[in-house]
This record gives sequence, structure tokens and C-alpha cells, in this order.
Amino acid sequence: MKRILLAVFGILALAFATLTPAFAQSKGIVYYMVPTLLDEFQTGSVSALELFLKQTGYEMKTLNADNKTDAQQSQMNDVIALKPAAIILAAVDFNALKPSIEAARAAGIPVVEFDRQITSTPSDFTSVAGTVEIGYVAADQAEKLLKAKNGSVKGKVLQVLGDPGDPYTLDIQKGFEEKMKAFPDVKIISLPAMQWEASNAGTIVADQMLANPDIDLIFSHAAHLSVAAVASLEAAGKKPGDVMLMSSNGAPVGLDLIRKGWLNVEVEQPLYAQAAAVAMFMDKIAKKEEIKPGEYDVLGLKSTVTKEAWGPNIKIPGAAITKENVDNPAFWGNQKPPTDTVKSVE
Repeated sequence: MKRILLAVFGILALAFATLTPAFAQSKGIVYYMVPTLLDEFQTGSVSALELFLKQTGYEMKTLNADNKTDAQQSQMNDVIALKPAAIILAAVDFNALKPSIEAARAAGIPVVEFDRQITSTPSDFTSVAGTVEIGYVAADQAEKLLKAKNGSVKGKVLQVLGDPGDPYTLDIQKGFEEKMKAFPDVKIISLPAMQWEASNAGTIVADQMLANPDIDLIFSHAAHLSVAAVASLEAAGKKPGDVMLMSSNGAPVGLDLIRKGWLNVEVEQPLYAQAAAVAMFMDKIAKKEEIKPGEYDVLGLKSTVTKEAWGPNIKIPGAAITKENVDNPAFWGNQKPPTDTVKSVE
């Protein structure tokens, strides 16, 4: 009987020893402070971060601020008291969350900025899309669209920004307008959809189509804003192709609008790679080890880590999605998570 019990215990010990690190040898809990779950990028970010962090041995818990700055500040205070391995923050308001970041780091908790870059205070790691570069890509696409329609690069563009408190939209605007300066015959009207609310974007488009019925192109800084833009265009009696449209995050609704003929271009924000980069460097972040600047391969994308005043920063490139390549499974909007396994950077 004793031998049988020993054999059973031996089998159980072997079984536990071979369990995945994410279950048997968890490296700790990481909290993701998501600003909202109202758009598909944010819900997709939760799934992607959870997937990749599990592969590198971490458990993730998510707290949703419902786009409320005071709620996110309160959540940060609560999480600091729990002493997690790290905090991943996508800030509702990048200025208002500065004291919370500083409080977490003072308590010895590493803070990672995800998607929404904060430069006013140091963090332990920042993973962002090349947002200024997204603006450049959008400008290149706008140049082609306007030239094809008007014979030269001229016309009127309505640029619907997201919330002006979000550096993501400000950087895209910066890149877009910087490149479009080369075309003085293009007039750009830029207006913010406060809190990234689709209804605000719809109102902007409806009002501007009355004030400026000769708008050639509408460039929204997120696909869900383009959905509202399309609704306003339809209400005004417009059909696909009457007004050209672009967006800049690559959400499923944007890809659907391309297939329906409403949207000409969607400039993808590389969600999967942004999340994978956080997981790749999490060991170094949690251990407070140096993250070396240089080129890194993140899910096949050539990405660059630089040492900035606010800490190590990885910038990941995006791409233009059109009707020719809209079904490519590499785009996160097709909702086919990559099968690649992310490994920690040594």
C-alpha cells in the first residue's frame, strides 16, 4: 500500500512539474487599466494582452474606467495597495493620471503605458503604434485619393479627431497635417469628437456637410467614428463613393465599411504587436532590468526601442488597408489572433 501511495504521489508531482508556467509557476499578477470597453480596439487589447502575458507567465486582471478620469484615478489607488507585479495603463487623461503613475512607481510598482503615450513623467516601458507615422500614411493615402478624384492634390478634408486629451489623436493629427502642408490647395477642417464618442462624430459630420457640402474626404481617427460618419452621410442622402472616407485604427467595423464600399482606406494600428511587445519585455519590466534600445522583431514587424526622457519606448509601424488587402488575417480587425508564441526578451 505504501508503494502504491508513493507511486501516486510521484505521478502527481510529475504532473504539476509539467504544467504551463502561466498556471503552475505564475510570475505574478499584472493589472491592465483600460480606459473604456466601448470600442473594439479596447476590447481587443484586453484579449491580446491576456493572451500574450499568459504565454510569458503572468496572470492579468482588468479594470475598466468607463472613460471617467476620477474612476481611473481611484482604481489606480486601489491597485497600488495590492502591490501587483506591474500596472499597464491606457490613460483616460494623460495629464490627470500623472500623479497616479508617480505614486505607483514610488511604491515600487512598475508602470507600462499602453497605446496612449505619456511623456510628462517617467514610466518603466511604453508600447505604442507609430502614431505620427500613422498620420504620414494617412496623408499619403489622402494625396492619392484627392488626385484621383480632382486631377491634382486639391480639395476639402474634414478631419474628425478623437478626444483632444489623448496624445494618440494629437500625434496622428500632427503627422497628417505636417505632410499635407505640401499641398496648399487642400483645406483641412479639424474638429474633435469629445471622449471619442461616436455620436459626437456623427454630429460633426452632419453639421459640416451642411456648412461645407463640397467636402471631398472625411478622415476619422477611429473606425467607430467612421460608422457614425456613414450614418450622417446616409441621412443626408449620400451613397458609397459620394464622399471619400478614411479611418486610422483598423477595427472590424472599419474593415466592414471597406467591404461595403463606404471606406476607402483604414490605416491600421498594430494592436497585436503592441500587446506582444508588452509581454516580451514584462520580465525585464517586473525585475526593473535595463531595456536596451535597438531594433526588435515583434510578430514579424520591425519595431524600434528608444530611450526617451519618459523611459524606454517601443514604436510599432502600422499599414494601409484597402479593398485589395482587406481580408489579410494579419490585420487585427479580421479578429484572427496570431498563432505566434511570444517569448520574453533575454
